[in-house]
Amino acid sequence: MTIRKILTEPNKILREKSLRVENVNKDIQQLMGDMLETLYDAPGIGLAAIQVGVAKRVIVMDINRSRNDIGRDKEDINKKEDRESKKPMYFVNPEIIWKSEDKFSYEEGCLSLPNQFAEIDRPKQCHVKYLDYNGHPQELRADGLLATCIQHEIDHLEGILFIDYLSKLKKEMIIKKLSKQTKDNIERIVV
Repeated sequence: MTIRKILTEPNKILREKSLRVENVNKDIQQLMGDMLETLYDAPGIGLAAIQVGVAKRVIVMDINRSRNDIGRDKEDINKKEDRESKKPMYFVNPEIIWKSEDKFSYEEGCLSLPNQFAEIDRPKQCHVKYLDYNGHPQELRADGLLATCIQHEIDHLEGILFIDYLSKLKKEMIIKKLSKQTKDNIERIVV
């Protein structure tokens, strides 16, 4: 498995719509494995392929991390009992087929928008159909954090970021901060 670079806003690739996967083959499974490794290396619970520069409708998640791993030292996370507590989920061509009218609000963050958070209202429950890691059709009824995470990641597949739900002013402020961070992180060498 390979840890991949996570793209950050502003990056035009993040705004691309992802393409359907025609066949869940070894390449797609390798992509999912790399994405999961990348997710575990980062402080997040979900990752869409577009966030690592691959415009395919693929998502990996592990909401179990929200309770166990985030904010902990990487050496602690890699202990045997922690590895056994991981519950990875793989979604290929996920499609929401139903959303509740009841809304729920979470303070969302995103690996493509480092250190930026905002309260976002989303449907409290959703049903999603998808292909699993082996390409078998599945349906899942999700609520709470799982429903929020699925909706957040499916938004990525459509080129939508959580900041798109904010006011124009708040969104512009976040993008400006991220642009400045990107410029400040450029490596400089004097020859």
